[in-house]
Amino acid sequence: MTNTLHGLAELVLAGPQYRTSGTIRLRITDDGFATVAAPDLRVTAGALYAGDRRIDLAGRTIGEVAAEAGVEPGAPEGLYHDGSGAAAGDAIGLDGAEGILAAFTAGDRALRAFEPGATPVLWPEHFDVGISIDEVNYGISAGDSAIGEPYAYVGPWKPRTGDFWNMPFGAARPVREVADLLAFFREGRRRAAS
Repeated sequence: MTNTLHGLAELVLAGPQYRTSGTIRLRITDDGFATVAAPDLRVTAGALYAGDRRIDLAGRTIGEVAAEAGVEPGAPEGLYHDGSGAAAGDAIGLDGAEGILAAFTAGDRALRAFEPGATPVLWPEHFDVGISIDEVNYGISAGDSAIGEPYAYVGPWKPRTGDFWNMPFGAARPVREVADLLAFFREGRRRAAS
C-alpha cells in the first residue's frame, strides 16, 4: 500500500508539479495530501482530485488516473536517486491507505504545534512529512524497510547515543505506539540538545 500512495505522490503530484512549478514539496490535507503549486492535485484514500474533479482510484493504474487528471505521470527527474519504485502501469491498491493518511494528518498537526514557525513538507522521495529544526529532523514516515508501518521519528544530523535513540538515524516509534506525537517530538528535542 505504501508503494501505491508513494507512487501517486511521486509520479502524479510531485513530478508534474516540478515540471510545471519547479518544486517537489507536497502538503498534508485533512484527508490526504496535495500539491503546493500548479497543477492543483489532491489525493485521498479513494480518489485523486484535479481541481474540483473527482477521479476514483479503485481498479485503476497510476497512469490512468494521471491521464484523466490531465498530467503526464513521471517522477521529478535529476533530483534524487531513490523513490517509490512505482511505474505508471502499476495498479493502485487501497488497503491501508486510511491508516497512512491518518498518521500523516496527526503528524502534521503535531509538527505544527511543536514548531509553529515551520511548515511541514511531505517529501515525495521518502514519502514522509517532516521539518528540520536546529539540525534535527522531526516527522512521520509512511513506513519503509526499517519499520513496515507509519512511524514517528527524530533524526539528529549528528548521531546521538542513549536509550531514546533506537535507530541508526536517531529515534523511531510506530505511530500506533505513540500516545502523544507532540510529546514524542518534544522529548526528542530535549534529548538531542543534551
